[in-house]
Amino acid sequence: MHEPLISAGRGELSRMGVVVTHGFTGSPESMRPWAEDLAAQGFAVNMPLLPGHGTSWQELSQTPWQQWYTGVEAAYLELASRCELVFAAGLSMGGALSLRLAEHHQLAGLALVNPGLTAADPRARFAGLLKHFVKSVPAIGNDIVKPGVEEHAYPRTPVASVHQLNQLFRDTTAGLAKVNAPTIVFRSTVDHVVPDSSLRAIQKGISSKDLRIVKLANSYHVATLDHDAPEIFAQSSAFFKEIAGV
Repeated sequence: MHEPLISAGRGELSRMGVVVTHGFTGSPESMRPWAEDLAAQGFAVNMPLLPGHGTSWQELSQTPWQQWYTGVEAAYLELASRCELVFAAGLSMGGALSLRLAEHHQLAGLALVNPGLTAADPRARFAGLLKHFVKSVPAIGNDIVKPGVEEHAYPRTPVASVHQLNQLFRDTTAGLAKVNAPTIVFRSTVDHVVPDSSLRAIQKGISSKDLRIVKLANSYHVATLDHDAPEIFAQSSAFFKEIAGV
């Protein structure tokens, strides 16, 4: 559990790499079915376990957001060393990290699921102050319609890390104009974690001429493990192949 996934790919699609990034307080388990689907088709895949994740919420509370990004960038550089084209696929905070990656590297395309650039909880904006008084708050994980599904997120959310998340959001939002890669966003109609203002920020901020929005009617926030997951997998791989001319 929580193990990263690296696939060499095979056949014609092995020249296309995909960085697959999980969300805040989560783990690669939330993205594993998607990563495995891409790998099974022949894509080269690198799905890292982000620093501070997969251990304890206390460790996460000591991890600055720059380390999360470094983990994603390292996965990108590994793929870029062996692939002609590199794409990014991200869920929630993984969407923000994917966007930031596109701000600093020339990605071939982005596939984002409920990407986060703003928080639904109004208290999140005060995390920088609250962290001195409150160590953690209830978990945000497992926002899933499908019964019996577990994303293996932390049982608590460290307030200090919410402050780091806010900083990541601000930094990424400020650079959105640098994102010119084709982008497809899968957006759940009901999401209890990320508000619609995140999507509006992407629509307003990125400079890409190819931005597609796909509504998900039967999934909550962790749509990669929910009823609409097959649609995400099929449309994202078709999107990548279209860009590559396959």
